[in-house]
Amino acid sequence: MIKYSFIIPVKEVNDYIRESIPKILEIARNDFEILIYPDSASGESFDKTKVIETGKMGPAGKRSLAMRDAQGEILIFIDDDAYPKSDFLDILEKDFDNTDVVAIGGPAITPEDDGFWQKVSGAVYLSALSGGVPERYVSIGEKRFVDDWPSVNLSIRKDIFREIGGFDSEFWPGEDTKLCLDIIKLKKKILCNPKLIVFHHRRKGLLRHLKQVAGYGLHRGFFIKKYPETSLKIKYLIPAFFFLFVVGGAIPSIFYQEILWLYLLGWIIYSLALVKALLDISRYEKNKLIVLNTTYYIFLTHIVYGFRIWQGLLTKKLISKLR
Repeated sequence: MIKYSFIIPVKEVNDYIRESIPKILEIARNDFEILIYPDSASGESFDKTKVIETGKMGPAGKRSLAMRDAQGEILIFIDDDAYPKSDFLDILEKDFDNTDVVAIGGPAITPEDDGFWQKVSGAVYLSALSGGVPERYVSIGEKRFVDDWPSVNLSIRKDIFREIGGFDSEFWPGEDTKLCLDIIKLKKKILCNPKLIVFHHRRKGLLRHLKQVAGYGLHRGFFIKKYPETSLKIKYLIPAFFFLFVVGGAIPSIFYQEILWLYLLGWIIYSLALVKALLDISRYEKNKLIVLNTTYYIFLTHIVYGFRIWQGLLTKKLISKLR
């Protein structure tokens, strides 16, 4: 009997899929299936796996097809470049024994075999001061209830998924924020378990990292005005105001000494926060060269994310697609 369904949306069957499927199949259980949703099928086949063509469709729409196709009563959403730890289903099963819990998330940890620059990209998120939510990227803390969790490691009861109508297919990234908000509105609980681990490959190189950050910032800015219940938070607004500080304070500080002193003070405060972020990151990442390189990654992450927050706030409609 199939109890769990792994749901993986992709543009096409790729090398990440060819790595992640064997990793999932290492789970020593027979009560799960894997559903892959590419635009078009490549003709490849895998054990316990259905490859279902969708045509051109956004990731949220592909994930929502699980309502039609999945046999499992628990839907497990992961990305194509992610794979679960071998004890994943055992931990998930225990947590879902609590009938009050309808969705469960866990951290997405950078794999040990990722390249140097991928690890730099992942390390950026290991401090709250660098813009991350560390518990989403490293196994720390205790179980707790949350109101938002990313779909790289998010599982939900299929009956609840049907009740809320699946993912809002307008959005990606950000479809998970909307889904979690819909769950919260039903007065249901989302559990975070730091031991429920998937491994998630990071972006290769600075430009790809910033492209991903730009997508996050644009959607978060849009969500701040559309779904303020979970998105209107100070942690999302700080990078937006930092962007204004950097850009808006540069020219006036040249002509006005009072503004110059305030501008310099702001940079001193930011520099101290950056040092604290590096210290936070070094708790989890022991390679000092990786930690050192996060310095400019963090700064550019803040600038790009802050700019895109403003762009999202001014955007009337978002059109999402797989990249």
